[in-house]
Amino acid sequence: MSTTQSERLRELLEPLVTSQGLDLEEIAVESVGRKRVLRVVVDSDTGADLDQIADASRALSAKLDETDAMGEGEYTLEVGTPGAERPLTEHRHYVRAVDRLVKFQLAEGGELVARILKVDDNGLDLEVPGVKGRKATSRRLGFPEIDKARVQVEFSRKDSKDNKDEKEEEA
Repeated sequence: MSTTQSERLRELLEPLVTSQGLDLEEIAVESVGRKRVLRVVVDSDTGADLDQIADASRALSAKLDETDAMGEGEYTLEVGTPGAERPLTEHRHYVRAVDRLVKFQLAEGGELVARILKVDDNGLDLEVPGVKGRKATSRRLGFPEIDKARVQVEFSRKDSKDNKDEKEEEA
């Protein structure tokens, strides 16, 4: 997709996505055989539920139908969320990932897996899990020190917020 088309689509669609209470995270047009697929990724601080995604999809579809932004050929519109292992590229992504385990590629080389505890304008307060029975340690990481970051999927976490809340309710 050309930068010009991407910019045109973003300018056209972002106000609609914002009016739905969502952030426009990504736009991609891909060719799949003879058809094209327009993928629109949306999110919000509280996450996007299926009803919000459906509402956004209907609004975007109507707007695209009344313009020639996608040209004459057929295309399929897909609207979704970033997914579980999303890359963190914006400040708001880090804020949304508080209490999540993240794999960081460090600017000076190497990598670090840690849980985000707090985010401010300059960087992150992290909890680095202990290895081989050792206790977790705290670490501060400034945004300039981060080359890439991606949320990690956790299937079972012994001390998750939900478990703490459940235990407190039982007491």
